Amino acid sequence: MTFLEISNLSKHYGEGKNRTEVLKNINLKVADGEFIAIVGFSGSGKTTLISALAGLIKPDEGGVIFKGKEITGPGPERGVVFQSYSLLPWLSVAGNVCLAVDAVFKAKSKAERRSIAETYINMVGLTAARDRKPAELSGGMRQRVAVARALAMRPELLLMDEPLSALDALTRAKLQDEFADICEQEKKTIILVTNDVDEAILLADRIIPLTPGPSATLGPEFRVDLPRPRDRAEMNSNDEFIRLRAAVTDYLLQLGNDRGSGQERDITLPNIVPITQAADPSPDAYVEASASAHDERYLEFSEIQKVYPTPKGPLTVVDGFDLKMKKGEFITLIGHSGCGKSTVLSMVSGLNEISRGGIILDGKHIAGAGPDKAVVFQAPSLLPWLSAYDNVALGVDKVYPNATRAERRDVVEYYLSKVGLGDSMHKMADDLSNGMKQRVGIARAFALSPKLLLLDEPFGMLDSLTRWELQDVLMDVWKRTQVTAICVTHDVDEAILLADRVVMMSNGPNARIGNIMEVDLPRPRSRAALLGHPDYYAYREELLDFLEAYEGGANPSEEQLESIKQKRATRMARQAKAARMPAAAE
Repeated sequence: MTFLEISNLSKHYGEGKNRTEVLKNINLKVADGEFIAIVGFSGSGKTTLISALAGLIKPDEGGVIFKGKEITGPGPERGVVFQSYSLLPWLSVAGNVCLAVDAVFKAKSKAERRSIAETYINMVGLTAARDRKPAELSGGMRQRVAVARALAMRPELLLMDEPLSALDALTRAKLQDEFADICEQEKKTIILVTNDVDEAILLADRIIPLTPGPSATLGPEFRVDLPRPRDRAEMNSNDEFIRLRAAVTDYLLQLGNDRGSGQERDITLPNIVPITQAADPSPDAYVEASASAHDERYLEFSEIQKVYPTPKGPLTVVDGFDLKMKKGEFITLIGHSGCGKSTVLSMVSGLNEISRGGIILDGKHIAGAGPDKAVVFQAPSLLPWLSAYDNVALGVDKVYPNATRAERRDVVEYYLSKVGLGDSMHKMADDLSNGMKQRVGIARAFALSPKLLLLDEPFGMLDSLTRWELQDVLMDVWKRTQVTAICVTHDVDEAILLADRVVMMSNGPNARIGNIMEVDLPRPRSRAALLGHPDYYAYREELLDFLEAYEGGANPSEEQLESIKQKRATRMARQAKAARMPAAAE
C-alpha cells in the first residue's frame, strides 16, 4: 500500500472573470519514510498543495489518500510547519510546544507529556531558551520552536511549507544542516516545499518541480542519489551533486524563461552627462577625468573603523577595513551576521559617519550622501503613490537638469525596459510584486549614472528563483555600464556570480577583512553559464569552507585560512591538468 497518494488533484480560487486555476491534475505517490522536495516559483501553488495535504482546504477535483483513507480534514498524524512561525506570543518556548503535546496526547500523564515536549525542545537546540517568549528569539530560533512543536505531535507525515525562506542565507544553511540531522533521527515521511535547490538536494530523496501557475502541475522528478549524511561544502567535489544541481537549475531556469518577465523596448540611450560627472564644464577636463590616474585606486578604504556608543561602553563593529578598488570593478562582501558588512556599505554611501580612517572616491573624500553613490537596499524603498516610471524619473530629473524632457524620458524608459518592466512602467509602485519593485530600484540606481553602485542584500527578501532572475538582470545591465560596484550578500552563489573579487569578513565585533578571493571566471556571466564552468564549484567550496571556519563566532588562524585557499588552488590546478590531457592525447 502506498503511504501517500495524490490523484488528479485540482484547485481554483474565485469565479467568473476572477477565476484562477491554481493547481491542475497533480499526481504523486510517496513511500513510507521518503523525503520529497517540491520546488517552484512564488505564486505557483506550492502552499495550496501543502494545505490540501494537511486537510486545510478541499480540492475541486481529485483527492489525497493517506494510508488507504481519503483526507477530509486536518489531523495530528500530519504535522505542518509553515513559513510564518505562528507562535503564541504570550507563551514561552516550552509553553508553545506543550500546548500541542497536551492537545494530541490527552491520555498520557502530565509527566509523560512534559517529557515529550522536552525531548523535542532539546532536539532543536533550544534547551537554554525554553523559558523565553517568542519576542525574545531570533527568526531562526522561532522557526526551531515551530519545528519542535510539529515533531512533538509525533506525526507520521511531516509537511513543511518553505519553513526557512524568511531567514538570511547563512542562518538558513545552518538550520538546513540541523533539519538533516533531525530527519536522520526521526526517520519520518516528509514533504518539503521550497524555492531553494541546494536545500532540496541536501535534504531530499526526490526533487519534483512545480510548474509556474496558473494551472500548475508537477514536472519531471529528479532522484537524489547522494550518500547521507550530506556535507554542503564537500558535495561541491561530488560529480553527481554537480550534475544534479545543474539539471534541476537548468530546468527551473527554462521554466522561468518560458513564463517571461516583460519585453525590452528598442530605445537608444541619449548621450547626456549627469551633474555628478560634469562639475568641470571643460570637455577636455571631463575627458581627462574619465581617464584619471585614480582608476587603479578609484575607491580606497583606508583603515576604516566604526564605533557605536552603548550603555556598556564603546562597541567597535568594524576595525581596520582596508581595501583598494579599480574603476569598473565589482566586489561582493560576505560574512556571518554581525560582521559589519552593511556598516561598511553605509559608511561608503555617506549615510553613516566614519569613526576613524577615510574613504576616497575618484580622488575626493566621501563626506556625505549624494547621487554619485546610488544605493539599492534590501527593501525596495519606492514611493508607493508614484508609478514605477515616476519613481525613476524623480532621480533622473535631478541628475540631468540640462537634458531635454525627451532625453530624460528615454533614460527612464531605457533602464525600466532593460530590467523587464517595459510593459509595467506606468503601474503604481503599490501594485507591483516585491520582485518587480526591486527591478524598479535597480533601474533607478543605474539611471542616475552614479560613480559608485552600492547594493545592500538587494535580493534578500525574494525567493531563490526570483533572485536568480534578478541577478541575471543585474549582470545584464551592469555589463552595459561597467559601474564600480559593491554588493553585500549572504548568498555564496550570488557573491561568485557578481564579483571580480569576493571580500570575506571576519566575525564581529572588531570585524575586518578575513580573506579576499579573486574570481577568475569569464564575463559576461549568467547563472546557467557558471554552472557549466569547471572552476565554479571550486570557488563555491572555498567560500563555504571559509564561512564554516567562522561559524559560531570562531576566529580561525591564518594557517587555517591559507589552507582553505590552497585547497581551491590545488583543485583548480588538477582540473586544468585534466582538461589539458585529452587535448594533448589528440
